[in-house]
Amino acid sequence: MIALQKSFLVLLLVILASAGMPSIDAAHADTIVVPPGNRSVTQPPIPNASAVRTRAFNTTYDEKYQKIIALLKREKKLITHIKQVAAVYGVDPIHIVGALVGEHTYNVTAVGSVQTYYVKALSYSGLDFAFRYKGVKVQDFVKRPEFAACEQAKGNAALWSCRDTVWTQHFKGKTVDGVAYEPMTFQQAFFQPFFAGQTFGLGQISPLTALEVTDLVNKVSGYDKLTPDNPQAIYRDVMDPDRSIVYIAAIVRDAIDAYKQQGFDISHNPGITATLYNVGQPRQRAAALREAGRKLPVENYYGWLVNDKLDDLKALLDSGS
Repeated sequence: MIALQKSFLVLLLVILASAGMPSIDAAHADTIVVPPGNRSVTQPPIPNASAVRTRAFNTTYDEKYQKIIALLKREKKLITHIKQVAAVYGVDPIHIVGALVGEHTYNVTAVGSVQTYYVKALSYSGLDFAFRYKGVKVQDFVKRPEFAACEQAKGNAALWSCRDTVWTQHFKGKTVDGVAYEPMTFQQAFFQPFFAGQTFGLGQISPLTALEVTDLVNKVSGYDKLTPDNPQAIYRDVMDPDRSIVYIAAIVRDAIDAYKQQGFDISHNPGITATLYNVGQPRQRAAALREAGRKLPVENYYGWLVNDKLDDLKALLDSGS
């Protein structure tokens, strides 16, 4: 009887398959796996701000690319650390290398050695500053009623993502209660206490991005949770090279998870994770992609370079100790 039931089940599955019906596994496999490689044949346009910054320092993108590659080749301990941290966060180390190469090709120029970043980290440790806009600290600003719904968010990434969205919808470029808010991002308004375009350390991580992944870093690596009340601790973590790698891994992990929740597996495409590392807001972007009909995500100029240079970047990991 059991053998007959098994035979009937096999026959039923064959009939369903031949009729074009999905198999049991396929019926549950609703995640789109984003394949490796670039969707665009040619590199998307590079923002003018990046070009201006590069010309100002009398250099080229290729020179900057070669400098970060040379730095990673020299710093064998850094490559080892990247591999170790990537394993802990369950991501391919190529995603971390891609983020570093993209940042130092299009934003900052790599310094001579990782040791320089330790020195820079110390220079910020004793400064007295706060994250504020027009005299109001961000931790007080987000107590406004417009942000009330965000308190239901689960986790720091969702919480700060919600606050970012509320700022855009209710304050950016608007006048509210007699206060004119400039048409700038939430990050630009509150998280650049020294100068514009502010990201720091080896990973060029913004304070807002660090806040978004602090609970993940706390859970996985045991670092103290960051808060706007202690901005010095935020700068310490993003500027210390060892800690910076941990945050890069957490940012990549968070982006992969955000897209997975919307039905996209981007873990095999470092150009897409590099794009998200560059532009941020993975939750909003993943949701918008799904609403657009679940099209494949497309890399920007930054991620395109990472995919285009993938053989070079993999060689760095292969040569590491």
